Order: sequence, then structure tokens, then C-alpha cells
Amino acid sequence: SRAAAPPGPPVYVDLAYLPGSWSARTVDEEFFRRVRSLCYVVSGDDHLKEGVMRSILDALLAGKHQWGSDIQVTLIPTFDSLVMHEWYQETHDRQQELGITVLGSNSTVAMQDETFPACKVEF
Repeated sequence: SRAAAPPGPPVYVDLAYLPGSWSARTVDEEFFRRVRSLCYVVSGDDHLKEGVMRSILDALLAGKHQWGSDIQVTLIPTFDSLVMHEWYQETHDRQQELGITVLGSNSTVAMQDETFPACKVEF
């Protein structure tokens, strides 16, 4: 079982990477209440994260609801996921109410002999 986090004020950051692998299981509603970011990067295209992806995304909605402010949040997935697509479609209205934008991964960058998906984030 997980120990309860000590009480304290939330932490505000510009960019937060959500943990991958086994640590992805620690990302819950309390995480999003306490770690308030303008951008959350969902990286780690692995079977472990795919298994908990829906609970992480739902926790973002629940945690952001507790913020009580109009801070816009951008969610940046670095991989394609059926779970992410389904969540996006099913909760789109709620995302808009809470000021959450999900960036797609349609852009590519070409550098030397390599191309890869990318997005630009400005603060």
C-alpha cells in the first residue's frame, strides 16, 4: 500500500513528465491535485503504461477539477494509444470545461537522415 502524502500546498510547474513503467501506477488524482503543470507529457510507450492509461487520464480530469482556477493545461502524448483516443472522444466535453487541450502527434521533424514525431511547446 502507498503511504499518504503529507499535507502541503500544490507545486506549480511549466512542464511535468508523467512517470512510465511501474511508476505510472503512482499517478492518481492526488498527483494531479498536488503537481499542477501547464503541460503534462505522457511518454513511455510500453505495455505497463497502456494498462493504467485510462486511470491516469481520468485522474487528470478529477485532479484538475479540484484546482478551482482557470489555468489552461496541455496534455502531450508522445505515442499513439487506442486508450487515449477512446478517452479523448468520451471525455471531450469535460476536457473543454476544465481547460484541457490534448495535442495530437501529427507533426514530424526531419533532422539529417532521420524523421520523428514532434510538437512545439512555448511558455
